[in-house]
Amino acid sequence: MDYEYAPLRLPPDVDRLTAAAQLAIQAEFSGWELARVRLFRDGTRQVVLRRRIARQPQPGLST
Repeated sequence: MDYEYAPLRLPPDVDRLTAAAQLAIQAEFSGWELARVRLFRDGTRQVVLRRRIARQPQPGLST
């Protein structure tokens, strides 16, 4: 399977609960899933989201 990736950087002032809520919204409405999270010493989070690349057109949409 092929995936597309979206790197995000969350600043240190974003708490864990807010970060989780933002990522849940992306997962629910855009089809992203969490691939990796790195927490740095300064509190910054580096997040990588991924989702499958749709190889076939969606039904009902013309190209």
